[in-house]
Amino acid sequence: MKLSSTPLEGLLIVEPSVYKDERGSFFESYQEKKFQDAGISAHFIQDNQSTSKLNVIRGLHFQMAPFAQGKLVRVVKGRALDVALDIRPDSKTFGRYYSIELNSSEIKMLWIPPGFAHGFSVLEENTIFSYKVDAPYSKEHERGIRFDDPEIGIDWKVINPIVSDKDKLLPTFREYIHHLKKEGIPPIKSS
Repeated sequence: MKLSSTPLEGLLIVEPSVYKDERGSFFESYQEKKFQDAGISAHFIQDNQSTSKLNVIRGLHFQMAPFAQGKLVRVVKGRALDVALDIRPDSKTFGRYYSIELNSSEIKMLWIPPGFAHGFSVLEENTIFSYKVDAPYSKEHERGIRFDDPEIGIDWKVINPIVSDKDKLLPTFREYIHHLKKEGIPPIKSS
């Protein structure tokens, strides 16, 4: 397994060792000891999977403490642009995002620690997206930031995006930060 850093601290590209022969290929998508030895000590409690049409955008989603989630994400079938936005106010890269294409042929994953809003756009019809989380879902702690916030300026690489009504109503990043300050909600800290 190979880990590569990104410009955002704690956000890592994970490339498992892939074994190929005349039958096809094999890889371990997760092995706890290898991840712990590499410094990712998350204890995953749930796996999630979605299938999406071409041009779908899901995100940007996250959960507030104490249910902030770390995620290990990958594409099982198809192609997606994965996006992580740093929402840790004490981080040097607060408000910056990183994007990477994940697809079923290159077999890369992205480790997204707590403190990031996460989303993805679908670049190929019927893409299957899978991710592990290290905290349970909590509706009351669920939050999000608008996918099309002009101040963030994410290029999702899709034309005529398909977005849920719920995601269209999410606040901008500036509105989210203003709400945190106004309500005195403790921010998600960098680990």
